[in-house]
Amino acid sequence: MSKAPHHSDGEDAPRKKKNGAGVMAWILIAMLVAGLGGFGVQNFGGGTAAIGKVGDVEITADDYAREVRTQVNALSRQFGTAVSFSDARALGIDRQALSGLINRAALDDEAARVGLSVGDEAIAAELGKITAFQSISGSFDRKTYALTLDQNGTNEADFETGLRRDLARSLLTGAVAGGTVAPASLTDALFAWAGEKRGFSVLVLNEAALDAPLPAPTEAEVKAQYDANIANYTRPEAKRIHYAALLPATLAPSMEVAEDKVKAAYDARLSEFMIPEKRLVERLVYPDDAAADEAKARLDQGTSFDDLVKDRGLTLDDVDMGDVTKAELAEAGDAVFGLAGPGVVGPLPSSLGPALFRMNAVLAAQETPYEAARPDLLLALQTEAATVAIADKVEAIDDALAGGASLEDLAKDFAMTLGTTDYAPGADDNDDIANYAAFRTAAEKLAEGDFPEAVILDDGGLVSLQMLQTVPPTPVPLDQIIDKVTEAARAAALTTALAAKAATVKAAVDGGALLESLGTVTAVEPKDRQARLDIAPPAVLEAAFQMQLGELRLIETAGFVGLLRLDSIAPADATSEDSKALLEAIRTSAARAIADDIAAGFTAAVVQKAGISLDQPIIDAVNSQLGNRGP
Repeated sequence: MSKAPHHSDGEDAPRKKKNGAGVMAWILIAMLVAGLGGFGVQNFGGGTAAIGKVGDVEITADDYAREVRTQVNALSRQFGTAVSFSDARALGIDRQALSGLINRAALDDEAARVGLSVGDEAIAAELGKITAFQSISGSFDRKTYALTLDQNGTNEADFETGLRRDLARSLLTGAVAGGTVAPASLTDALFAWAGEKRGFSVLVLNEAALDAPLPAPTEAEVKAQYDANIANYTRPEAKRIHYAALLPATLAPSMEVAEDKVKAAYDARLSEFMIPEKRLVERLVYPDDAAADEAKARLDQGTSFDDLVKDRGLTLDDVDMGDVTKAELAEAGDAVFGLAGPGVVGPLPSSLGPALFRMNAVLAAQETPYEAARPDLLLALQTEAATVAIADKVEAIDDALAGGASLEDLAKDFAMTLGTTDYAPGADDNDDIANYAAFRTAAEKLAEGDFPEAVILDDGGLVSLQMLQTVPPTPVPLDQIIDKVTEAARAAALTTALAAKAATVKAAVDGGALLESLGTVTAVEPKDRQARLDIAPPAVLEAAFQMQLGELRLIETAGFVGLLRLDSIAPADATSEDSKALLEAIRTSAARAIADDIAAGFTAAVVQKAGISLDQPIIDAVNSQLGNRGP
């Protein structure tokens, strides 16, 4: 058995699940195990088939398959959906996986050539750092170690072999690129660029700045906007779907509900329909009557209630009772509810002692008689009954579909509603049936020729879908989106008018007029390149760092037209704490980037020196099997 740290302390102690760092440790274990388990080489021809060698180090078919699948899974997580192997190959994932394996094999070969290895003590120390292997006391626990590896489909020997290679590769590249320091000339230049600040003034132009109101677009202008931007008004490719639906909202009106059930529902929810008169009240409690009387005297002499609250070391939240009924105020109820408007009464008894009560608002009683509440209650009960009725039909509808029933048969036999919709994922004009998440999920998986299946909807409804055909991208008729296009035409005309107005203002400033005399100008204090502006889009800040001191520039971008004047340029200040942190971050980042480049160059040289031999037929065979597995 391979050596690993052994600590008796806490091995048999009960262990509880860890979060936070424990979760990260599990992720680390999963990443390490991904390099060791998950595929048996027998799946790719049996034995120890190799796809190639780098120097004296073999790359097995299992290594390659596992690395490809790991990267495909990572890509799927990045996209938020399963990525097929063929799509991943089109993105070069197979070549990327092979390149990574070649680089690691070359480093392993070089480490062996120079006699670099990692001893058991280093492995033990590394294992001891992994929290997923630790007991509740924080010490290494062998039982946890073995169990964790077993749950991830590997064993101690294989795990430690992979860990030993990882550490050896790190030592090798660290010896080459470790201790790298970025040149001061580079970091100083980056700091000067990142830390520089610029102050500027902005004159934002809007419709109010125009000399005359903007006229409404003409029919010709709207048509021109539509034709010039037809891509914006073209519906994406869609699936034409025929469906049969049984929805609670559709079925509900036909459901019979006894009147006594409606009345019982009203009585059960009477507190919702009969809300008594309430007051918004604050209660300031005192330890005894003398203290309460003294506070009331101060109040009568002009001290505010808020100041009395502060004097007690409390906040308004501490004394807030919210909205209360007369009964909830007990002995203070009559006095508080006797106020015609906001005011303070007391001292009065309370469950906590004598108190002053401030009433802030009167909330009138709200009474909804049965006749007024009945329609909503009846519909709710009908909808509930409809949901139950639909649930009772699911099995029969499933059986009918399994027996080859068409959607028309379902409509006839189960009173389902037939419909046809052109569904496009993400489109904002899909029909109402697409508001159901379950419908969208089923529709996106649907293909021509698929047999219809029963799909349960979010509200307990049911729908069965069948794809008729693919509908190519199609322009939406102008009359269906006339308001949208009209607004776009008006926005385009406004942008043009504002740009012309801005040009006029700029010409006036260039002629000697003050920018401030031509509109409301906002002065922006010096900002660095990473700042965000509340009054203008990022394009304004970007332009400010391209301008000369005193320069005036017209900025025209989506939804914004304005004039920008650069007022000041402040060099990076290396004395502030923020600047020191920025400089240190730049030094660290630059050093890391240089070290990475050195390590990459060293690895490339090692690969070239070791030599590569690949068995393409075996690689092709593995790719074929991976493709057959599906996403």
